Amino acid sequence: MQLLSQSVVTRGDGQASHALRWAAVVGMTGLAGGLAGLGLAALLHAIQHLAYGYSLTPLFRGESFQDGVQAASAWRRVAVLAVCGLVAGGGWWAVYRWCRPLVGISRAVAGNDPRLPVVATTCHALLQIVTVALGSPLGREVAPREVAAMIAGKLSSCAGLTLDESKVMVACGAGAGLAAVYNVPLAGALYVLEALLRSFGWRALVPAVVTSVIAALVARTGLGDLPQYGVPHYASTPSLMVWSALAGPLIGLAAYRFTKLTGSARAHAPRDGLLPVLCLLNFLFIGLLAMHVPILLGNGKGPAQVGFDGSVPVRLAAMLLLLRVLIVWTSLRAGAEGGLLTPGLCNGALLAIVLGGAWSALWPGTPPGAFAVIGAAAFLASSMRVPLTAVALVFEMTQPSQAFLIPILIAVAGSVATSEWVRSARAARARDVPS
Repeated sequence: MQLLSQSVVTRGDGQASHALRWAAVVGMTGLAGGLAGLGLAALLHAIQHLAYGYSLTPLFRGESFQDGVQAASAWRRVAVLAVCGLVAGGGWWAVYRWCRPLVGISRAVAGNDPRLPVVATTCHALLQIVTVALGSPLGREVAPREVAAMIAGKLSSCAGLTLDESKVMVACGAGAGLAAVYNVPLAGALYVLEALLRSFGWRALVPAVVTSVIAALVARTGLGDLPQYGVPHYASTPSLMVWSALAGPLIGLAAYRFTKLTGSARAHAPRDGLLPVLCLLNFLFIGLLAMHVPILLGNGKGPAQVGFDGSVPVRLAAMLLLLRVLIVWTSLRAGAEGGLLTPGLCNGALLAIVLGGAWSALWPGTPPGAFAVIGAAAFLASSMRVPLTAVALVFEMTQPSQAFLIPILIAVAGSVATSEWVRSARAARARDVPS
């Protein structure tokens, strides 16, 4: 009887110790996500300021990247993009040549070893930040997600967490990085649950929420508690709701095609000695375009902002959309890396401006920026295949009125239903084709 009592006590002490280690890893993962987002954002802004020659003070709340690019001379833009091509080509060639194989976050969460290689992941993340800062059209959100997920994997291993717990923490690290870099704690938690773990059980939900909130609060100490985009509070009108129902499927088709295009570009990107050559040529091409259209540079935040505030004409929106899709494709095809969240947000906003312009000829009165906010959410929902996360992202990034949720949900539903139907139909046809 005494031995049985001691066994129960020992087991209870072991469970308590494990729970404490798990809680410590949750807290440290949130802290790591916040510091990763804050540190990489500081690095990005510092490089932008130095490259384009605008004031370093204050680093986060001063002159915008688009203002700095616009003020820089045309030939300086070309020179900076040439440097970007050299860094991208040489850097990623070196990573593929000498580092351990990269492991994506989704693969780490789904596999039997959730740890990401430290050197390869760190170099990969830094290259993304540096190239986006210099003007690459790809997104910066993958870098803090990868760094925070890598740290979460190491913390889980050191704490002796189980494999399933470690997978959850790696996913939470990725969500924390996203929450920190864009000040989107709700979207960060939903990204973990919807995209990575595909579970809303409490064992996933609690750490996802806690880590994302901690990360966002830590990042706010340097980045501030401000939305990513300044957007007026547009009214939710009957015209806008009808347009959302009609435009949603069209946006879903466009998002599906964009996903196929970028996926093919990544699949065929070089990893050998051709990579530095193609990257240099690609970014020189973008620099030449930026001599005349400087708003093209960067991850797409500039075009998205002018779309959201309604200050971009329909013809210019159409031109920017075509050029943005082109340079994102050429950059991925050349071997550059980066996220597609902000590029997708930008594409959706610009496409919605074009579709909204046609609609306004039939039913006038809706501000162009209202179309853009809805289009951004609908495009992201289908291109990333995470409708709940997309809605939360757009709401936290733009902070529209609560009533605006209805047209956004209408457009998102139509977009996702259409893109998934097309994806399923194509998959069925592929299975029916004889080998």
